[in-house]
Amino acid sequence: MMRIIMLALTNLAVMAVLFITLNIISAVFGINLGGGSMGGILIMALVFGFGGSFISLFMSKWMAKRSMGVEIIDTPRTSEERWLVETVRKQAEKVGIGMPEVGIFHSPDPNAFATGASRNNSLVAVSSGLLQHMSADEVEAVLGHEIGHVANGDMVTQTLLQGVLNTFVIIFARLIGLAVDNFFRSSDDESGGVGMGYFIGSIIAEIFLGFVATAIVMWFSRYREFKADIAGAELAGRPKMINALKRLQQAHAVNDLPGEMAAFGIAGGLGTGLRKIFMTHPPLEDRIAALENAR
Repeated sequence: MMRIIMLALTNLAVMAVLFITLNIISAVFGINLGGGSMGGILIMALVFGFGGSFISLFMSKWMAKRSMGVEIIDTPRTSEERWLVETVRKQAEKVGIGMPEVGIFHSPDPNAFATGASRNNSLVAVSSGLLQHMSADEVEAVLGHEIGHVANGDMVTQTLLQGVLNTFVIIFARLIGLAVDNFFRSSDDESGGVGMGYFIGSIIAEIFLGFVATAIVMWFSRYREFKADIAGAELAGRPKMINALKRLQQAHAVNDLPGEMAAFGIAGGLGTGLRKIFMTHPPLEDRIAALENAR
């Protein structure tokens, strides 16, 4: 749950930085994007809403390498690394995408993720624990799952979805702020502009709506996991994909990947109650059942 809270707060923090930056630009160049102007609110919402999302998208590979300590395989040194790169190459060619960068990050837990700004500029990374505890067939299926994320354009789609939701969050938060400000303002106040009620109301509304937006993004993340499982089954074979998911079931207390990497990992954490709303992945038993019942 704390990881989801940090993800939501990070998204809000990016928008806050853009808000401060835009206000500095407004003060220097005299551009009026006042809180009471609907045109100003719309421009601000579009800039903040999509700005933060696309900044995160274009920095995703760099952030993944830094935060996860991913070691890119430029020149394979072992037979295992050669097999890993060659398997990714074959799968990428099969689905018609550019060759992703391939890397390994050190973690005892079996996991993997894909990220990148586009289908032809991506990264696929697996944990050392995945290579140690899974068979070659199971690793092949996991790689197919991650290649499926890339081929389906999940990173870009999530960015667009997050941008749209951010935009609506900003617009409705400002409208709520204006309503609160008007409610508490005395009828004889003709000073113009907005008061403290606008800023307090906007901040509280933005935090609440930000968590609602995060829940929607997490729902989409869970939905696309089923699609990526299908891709893994098509690339490696359905029995291999099912066995890989069953192997993940046996890995008790698998740790979540940090931040935005979690949404593109092969395995996610467990959730009960309200936590289910903020899960990046469906329960493994649901994913296994979906593949077993697929025709």
